[in-house]
Amino acid sequence: MSTKDCGHHDDDRKQLLRRIFAAIAAFIVLILLIIFLIWVILRPTKPRFMLQDATIFAFNSSTTPNTLSLTMQVTLTAHNPNHRIGIYYHTLRAYVSYHSQQISLPTAIPDTYQGHKDFTVWSPFLFGYAVPVSPFVLLSLQQDQSGGVVMVNVKVNGRVKWKVGTWISGRYHLYVNCPAYIRFSGDRNIGIGVSSPAVKFQLLQSCSVDV
Repeated sequence: MSTKDCGHHDDDRKQLLRRIFAAIAAFIVLILLIIFLIWVILRPTKPRFMLQDATIFAFNSSTTPNTLSLTMQVTLTAHNPNHRIGIYYHTLRAYVSYHSQQISLPTAIPDTYQGHKDFTVWSPFLFGYAVPVSPFVLLSLQQDQSGGVVMVNVKVNGRVKWKVGTWISGRYHLYVNCPAYIRFSGDRNIGIGVSSPAVKFQLLQSCSVDV
């Protein structure tokens, strides 16, 4: 009798385990189905950025020592393409890089909420004074000056949060990269670039965005 009872208990235990596993699997499938339905309904899309213009007040190089100095103001436009999702922008910092080397201090952009299909415009000033650069970077700049055009990258790093109804997501990293082609003038033989008076360039350049 005891042997039969043990076999009966083993069968009950196996059935209980099967039910637990089936319930867990059903719960996982339900969660995945809900996530899929939310994605289909909301179709979340990352924000789109555009560099509209850049005003160059100074962009000079020196070989004693190897340094770059920069003063410019840029106009950045951010667009939320989502119909049902709002976007919070947090701790955004804009700066300029040349050949992957940062040549300006990071400038803070105010925290902003962007509603459905909204546009937001920022116009930060970007500064860099006597920033040390490698001889290779300075040589590349001089070559660009000889060609009359230099490409710098206006970059924005920060955090975004998504808002759907009253629900707000956690923070996600935001990386924006905007190439800007700047015309150079002055005596290129001594490494002097754009200087006073200010020169404004209409760029209308789309930016790459990673979230």
